Amino acid sequence: MNKNNQVPVKGSCSSYKISEILKFLVPSLIGVTLFMLPVSQAGGITIPIAMLSNWVQAHFADVLPTVVLFLVMITVIGTIVTKLFTPKFILKNEFLNNLFNVTPVWFVIRILAAIFIVMAVYEIGFEAIFSLNTGGLVLYDLLPILFSVFLFAGLFLPLLLNFGLLEFVGTLLSKVMRPVFNLPGRSAIDCIASWLGDGTIGVLLTSKQYEDGFYTKREAAVIGTTFSLVSITFSLVVINTVNLGNMFVPFYVTVTIASLVAAIMLPKLPPLSKKEDRFFDGTLKVENEKALAGLNNFSHGFAQAIEKAKSQDLIQVIFIDGFKNVLDMWLAVIPIVMAVGTIALVIAEYTPIFKILGLPFLPVLMLLQIPEAMAASQTLVAGFADMLLPSVLASGIESEMTRFVIAAVSVSQLIYLSEVGALLLASKIPVNLKELFIIFIQRTLITLPVIALIAHLIF
Repeated sequence: MNKNNQVPVKGSCSSYKISEILKFLVPSLIGVTLFMLPVSQAGGITIPIAMLSNWVQAHFADVLPTVVLFLVMITVIGTIVTKLFTPKFILKNEFLNNLFNVTPVWFVIRILAAIFIVMAVYEIGFEAIFSLNTGGLVLYDLLPILFSVFLFAGLFLPLLLNFGLLEFVGTLLSKVMRPVFNLPGRSAIDCIASWLGDGTIGVLLTSKQYEDGFYTKREAAVIGTTFSLVSITFSLVVINTVNLGNMFVPFYVTVTIASLVAAIMLPKLPPLSKKEDRFFDGTLKVENEKALAGLNNFSHGFAQAIEKAKSQDLIQVIFIDGFKNVLDMWLAVIPIVMAVGTIALVIAEYTPIFKILGLPFLPVLMLLQIPEAMAASQTLVAGFADMLLPSVLASGIESEMTRFVIAAVSVSQLIYLSEVGALLLASKIPVNLKELFIIFIQRTLITLPVIALIAHLIF
């Protein structure tokens, strides 16, 4: 039975045992601390999960590329063995079957990932593939981050997902998220975790909840492409790349406003508006985000949270389900990021495709009175390959206002194939490459005028 069709539990806060309340509160508070507690580090804001990830990267930097190579080869060998020999121990195991028995398209992508990563590690073959601006960038700069984030996020995500926090917060925030964004209240958790931590964490949260039956296809697609916000930390990197670090506060306020406008408008446009309100298991959505008769939203949410926590086995959730999460992320997602990210960066680095695609934005930039509009237009679509590319391309532009606009738009676009885009494609969230590109263009067209207007007020 779908999770959203559960019958709400009647009761009050006082009707539960202390042990039952603690089983909800303790894991949930630990999860909130790990994923959502803002911590100041090296002059920036981060979260404990990101700090743990950074520690792994700092202490194991030399071996992580080799470890990632090993993981990709396991995935490829496992997939080849499954396709050629159809071993029963894999096909009859739900976890292994889902991991290795993939469609022909993903099979080819995994083969490409293995080829690309071998070329990047040993610097053999085509330099266009292993260059530090393409495959080398993905291997040495991105995959170690994903490896370490997946390690801790996979293990500890169940603390946020499985012990009632989302039931509690979802009920409290349903009166905000539902009328404004037509989304469940629990989606606010995805947004906050992305904002404070990393967009990848938001995608992982969304995908897991979609597979577990808490989001419909439409809701998962909207949340994954709209609420997987760029972290404060990476936003600071972007604004410093265009040499405007002193303007971080107005920059991030601008990004926040533009992203909110996009979050309100995008779900009303196709392809997102065309997604079915149907769950992962195929059942149609039945609305149940209403308070119980005789109970307020707090009591309703608290009752649902306790009932959810009561049914969980802490050891099973963390050490078995959590470890499966980690393996799934490592073996299923990392190869796709390697393949798709490398291809996107090769296109951006060695072909004029993104510059040509940016030309239609020239009249828009001129209409918005953005200085050096031609140079700016060549950066806008490059963000589809990698979020930092537009800012790197804009570093030679003289106008501070133009650099500000380019940086803010690149952060607001959200969907870039070197990371979040590849994660969305690798996940069960129902979006394809064509839809991601359309949504990327829509986000650009919606956020650009908002950012330009604010930039004119600032400069």
